[in-house]
Amino acid sequence: MTSLLATRAARRRGIVFMVLLVTSVLLMAFSSNPAVREFQNGVSFAFRPIQGALDEVARGAASVAAAIAEIDRLRVDNAALRAENERLAAENARLEEIRRENESLTALLQLRAGFDYETAAVTVIARESSEFRRLVVIDKGSDDGIAVGDVAVAAGGALAGRVAEVGPTSAKIVLLTDAESTVIGQLTTNAATGEVVGQLGGVLVMRQIDAGETVAVGDEVVTAGIELGGGVRSPYPKGLLVGQVVDVRRDANDVVQTAYLQPAAQLDKLEFLLVILDYEGGLPPIEQQPVDCGTGGTLPQGEQPCLSPTPVATPSRAPSPKP
Repeated sequence: MTSLLATRAARRRGIVFMVLLVTSVLLMAFSSNPAVREFQNGVSFAFRPIQGALDEVARGAASVAAAIAEIDRLRVDNAALRAENERLAAENARLEEIRRENESLTALLQLRAGFDYETAAVTVIARESSEFRRLVVIDKGSDDGIAVGDVAVAAGGALAGRVAEVGPTSAKIVLLTDAESTVIGQLTTNAATGEVVGQLGGVLVMRQIDAGETVAVGDEVVTAGIELGGGVRSPYPKGLLVGQVVDVRRDANDVVQTAYLQPAAQLDKLEFLLVILDYEGGLPPIEQQPVDCGTGGTLPQGEQPCLSPTPVATPSRAPSPKP
């Protein structure tokens, strides 16, 4: 039985082989016939537009697929470049901030080296701006030697304000623009003095300037640092830059004039300050204040200095008429 099946399979394969061989021979014979070639050429010519159209469609589809792949690749590259650009921009901003802070600190250190006073470098950590007050909070206090009344200076030797409250590790500084701030200012051009008071708008007012003095826009004003008798000193050291004159108001009927100043320090953008620790302004300690020694001419207990008697003007006596 097995041999029979094998014989049948071999016979079937032989038949298929012979059929294929005969078909190939016939096709070869037909293909060499001129009529068949003409027929093939006609069919090919008839289907050539369809073949071209199909080729165009195939090429278009391939181009679309390639374009989609390219767009996707470009999208990925663009996202990567955008992220890198944002990282570089953030890094550049950080480096710019470090450079600016470095320049500010360098300016303060140079100012500190030129001062004759002991100072403490501080950082502004908070601002307190309200309808009536202008203050900043610094990161050092009594533990670093800062006391109420100490003077705060910004870069360039510009006066910023005075310490009003002190804690162990922080302090509050009243700025020049505070409504309660008052400084005796002096024009650098002619040494004319006036009272500089703060305004919440940011411009300082210099009042009580002698009307006979010349005040011009652009003149600079510094602290006068006036010292009075009996050891009384100005609360501010002499020569600190207060601001620059931006306007002058005069009244022909007044004996004084008023100037408006732009503060020398950018008080709304303070970051770093120097606090002068060893300047003693205002009234001297109570034990050093002068007292009235009376008419006896003896020093009181503690050898405090005596008040100088105030001179009293005496009317001049008119000459008697000659007989």
